[in-house]
Formats: sequence, structure tokens, C-alpha cells
Amino acid sequence: MLIFGLRVCFRTVGHGMFHCQRCGGDRGYRHRVGRRWFHIFYIPVIRLGRTGEHLQCLDCRGRFRTGVLAIPTAAQMEEALPAGTLAAATCMLLAGNPGSRPARRRAVDAIRSAGRPAYDETALDEDLVRSAVSGGDDVAAPLNTLAAQLAVPAREWFLANVVRIGLADGQLSDEQRLAARHVAANLGLTAAHAYGVITRTEEGATAE
Repeated sequence: MLIFGLRVCFRTVGHGMFHCQRCGGDRGYRHRVGRRWFHIFYIPVIRLGRTGEHLQCLDCRGRFRTGVLAIPTAAQMEEALPAGTLAAATCMLLAGNPGSRPARRRAVDAIRSAGRPAYDETALDEDLVRSAVSGGDDVAAPLNTLAAQLAVPAREWFLANVVRIGLADGQLSDEQRLAARHVAANLGLTAAHAYGVITRTEEGATAE
């Protein structure tokens, strides 16, 4: 009769929502961490090292690596475009003249078209203040999330629309050009790729 040995015990350290690949949709999960114990009569008595961690779907009970959290949920995907558009639009406006009527109008139209139809200039003023206080640190996260869902042509289209906000009241300034490159970098576009999109958009605006 085996009265002592090693066993692995798991404990739950967190909960959340994720995209379960087995269920094919958004599901709740529990985050579990395992630890090896020395036991006597199956009673853990000496705690040893950790053995790993996983996410367990609360519906199908499937176990997954924590890396699956990088896959956006349906709710995150729905919010990604308006959040990314807002971050990029305010970044471009702050790099130029935030009071420019043509630029503000184009920014508001872009945000509305991205999924926030009730967005207005009052909300824009509040977001500009918030972004200015953060020093632009609020741009990377929403754009990184959005980039994970967009193919390269869609990223180009998105960047071109951001550049058009800056072009609404004239040629791009050095600060606006830098803002456009910052947006492009957070979308996962190379510097050369961004330069091409920005240049083509400027040329297109000049030809109109």
C-alpha cells in the first residue's frame, strides 16, 4: 500500500472571459495554477515547486494555455475599431491644431463611422484633454488590439484615414507626420510601409 509520494494540486487564482476554441465562442474561464506536493496518505504536507498553469473553460471544461488570452473575445473585437479610431484621431489632432474645425469634423465623422454614432464634439473635447494629460500613452494599447484583427490592407486604409484628419486644414506639419508614424508603428507597419501610405495619401489630397 502506497502511503506517501508526490501529487499535483491545482488552485484557482482568477476568473475572466475568453474565446474558447473548443466551444467556438466567448466563455467564462478560471485560471488555475498547479503545485507539486509531497503527500502522506494522500494528504499534502510539504509544498514543492510549481508545475504550470492553464485556463479551464467553465462550459466544456477544456484546458488551454494562457496564451489563448491573446485571442480577442467578440466584445473586445466589437470595441476595438472605435477605441482604436478614437486613440488615433486624438493623437493626430493634438499633433496639429485641436481647434481646427475641418480637422475636428473629420475626426468626429471617423469615430462615428467606426461604431460610435452618438459621438460629438463635446465628447471629443473631453477625450482630447484626457489624451493630453496622459501624454499620448493611451494610444498604443487600443491600436495594438486593433492591429491584431486587421489585415495589412485594412491597416493601410486606417492609417490613410488618420492622415486625412491632419490634412483637413492643410499640409502635414512635422509633428503630424510624426504622429502618423507613431500610429503606423502601433498598427505593426514598418517605417518604410508607413512612409508609402502617408505619401500616397498626401498626394491624393493634393490631386483632389
